[in-house]
Amino acid sequence: MNKKTKTIIWIIVAIFAIVLVGILISNIFGSAKTLTIPEFIGKLASGEINELYVDAHKWTGYTVVDGRVTVAYTVTMPSIYDFSSFQAVEEYINDCLKQLAQINPGSYPESFSLMMLSRFEMADPNAGSVWSSFMPLLGVVLVSLMFWLIMRSAAGAGSGNMSINKTKAHVQSNLKVRFSDVAGAEEEKEELAEVVEFLKSPKKFAVLGARIPSGVLLVGPPGTGKTLFAKAVAGEAGVPFFSVSGSDFVEMYVGVGAKRVRDLFDMAKKNQPCIIFIDEIDAVGRRRGAGLGGGHDEREQTLNQILVQMDGFEANDGIIVIAATNREDILDPALLRPGRFDRRINVNLPDVKGREQILKVHARNKPMATDVNFKTVARITAGFSGAELANLLNEAAILAARAGKKEIGNLELYDGINKVLMGPQKKSRVVTESDKRCTAYHEAGHAVLACLCKNCDPVHEVSIIPRGRAAGYTMTRPETDDNDVSYNKLNDIICMTLGGRVAEELVIQDVTTGASADLQHVSNIARRMVTQWGMSDKLGLVAYDSDQPVFMGMEYGNQSRGGYSQETAATIDSEIRRLISEAHERAIKLLKENRSILDNMSRVLVEKETIYTEEVQMLMKGADYKEVIAYMDERDGAPRKNPFVNMTTPSSEHVVEEETQEQDNKEE
Repeated sequence: MNKKTKTIIWIIVAIFAIVLVGILISNIFGSAKTLTIPEFIGKLASGEINELYVDAHKWTGYTVVDGRVTVAYTVTMPSIYDFSSFQAVEEYINDCLKQLAQINPGSYPESFSLMMLSRFEMADPNAGSVWSSFMPLLGVVLVSLMFWLIMRSAAGAGSGNMSINKTKAHVQSNLKVRFSDVAGAEEEKEELAEVVEFLKSPKKFAVLGARIPSGVLLVGPPGTGKTLFAKAVAGEAGVPFFSVSGSDFVEMYVGVGAKRVRDLFDMAKKNQPCIIFIDEIDAVGRRRGAGLGGGHDEREQTLNQILVQMDGFEANDGIIVIAATNREDILDPALLRPGRFDRRINVNLPDVKGREQILKVHARNKPMATDVNFKTVARITAGFSGAELANLLNEAAILAARAGKKEIGNLELYDGINKVLMGPQKKSRVVTESDKRCTAYHEAGHAVLACLCKNCDPVHEVSIIPRGRAAGYTMTRPETDDNDVSYNKLNDIICMTLGGRVAEELVIQDVTTGASADLQHVSNIARRMVTQWGMSDKLGLVAYDSDQPVFMGMEYGNQSRGGYSQETAATIDSEIRRLISEAHERAIKLLKENRSILDNMSRVLVEKETIYTEEVQMLMKGADYKEVIAYMDERDGAPRKNPFVNMTTPSSEHVVEEETQEQDNKEE
């Protein structure tokens, strides 16, 4: 909003205020008591009203004492009389007095003269009041001004005079963020270090004829630190940082997005060298012609302007555009060609070393216990992003403060991991004994099979306390950052996931709805094994599906049954069913052979509700449930031990006998 528009608005507000004050004053000082005609004539004849003002059929009388009006009275006279002259008013008053004297003899004088009043005044019938003349004119002026402002705002999209055309970018100078604040991504830092070097000393590259990338696209999952990287580049180079979201360009008015893009780059040219950071660029950078609007779609016009500004007729040598997205697949190809975003940096989830560094960065301003080992915490947080690790430490700090502690210890970190993964525990929920027993066997089935299947991740915790949407949970965490998962491991995961359903079948002799999420999980794994990863002998090494998300408009019409025949679809369904059925039979066999372990673990869960790695290993080695409960009772009397103690070893012992493995090999 410019200065001229603000002035006009203040003038309108002032006029409204003056009118309002005038109306209030007139109402306060012009307020009078309304009387009937006999009452008014009586006060007039008795001398109580000593000043009279006649305005057609509205008479106003005043009681004036020492030159000051003390009381005012009003009355409305009949409209059939003409009060346009002095004599007419006086005759009407005398006629009223005669009638009143007949009703109450001796109460009223026989005659009355207006000359007895200290003041008498009649309004000019041909002259209107000041307010009656001024108010219509004022109304017309105010309505005209408001209409003019509305039209000017609507026309501002093309004129450029209103703030709607201005960019919403936030300009920051002298950022304090440095590469040292970004941990767990050394390769990404090296890629961006070249951008910093160019901004600091561009002549070094110009001498050799090198051209620095005009655009850098940061691609990665949410929470991996893409925005932080852009700030670190600007902070290291010491240049202005223009940050804007992709959705900030689009408005309801046509042409506003393109105008804001031009305004953003015009501002950047005045402050070059500088960095423009566009977060979530997929909001305006979607592929054109995808069926989402025609050629005049506002998003497409905005995208066209971005393309021209990045590599068009004008050179922007001192401006580097950094954009972030997690949907690179839907971006327009023209946006990704060399000369625009000609450098793409994949910001992936951190590995175990990167997670350790991130934890240390976020723990700088937090008092940590001396026995906290971030390397151990990093090992069991595989798959965590930088934002999730920061949230983990924040939750641990909250738990420590709630417990009245001065430092954040291992117990708070462990509980923080569970809270980030599955939500808070719901200990107050009322659970019946039958549901408690069913949940205990369900989770024990998962835990036992996780230990028996050698390719499964180690069990860290088993609980029947509701957490999140789950009635109970079995937490297994990987200790390595393996990107590739083998066929045998996938089969073991399916078998372990079916452990809860199988335990219900064997013990409860019935099935419940508690395994619905498990069935969805195993169905998804089996389908991807068959359609994406080529793990079916019948179908061979053919990919029938893609793990890329469908982009509405471009690919949806080509997704009819994956582009394969009905016979192939039937074979896919058959293979998925075969994989799950084989894992189901294997789970039944293993739990029948280890029924005593299953019973002991479920009894311990019913009694103690939660067990950890140490108790699971004791039960898998054949310990009786009474022995484990006694051990836990003795341990509960002492402070809870470090939950990470047994998590530094490669894995918990897998109790799979060699004879069983040999028998399985023969059957195959």
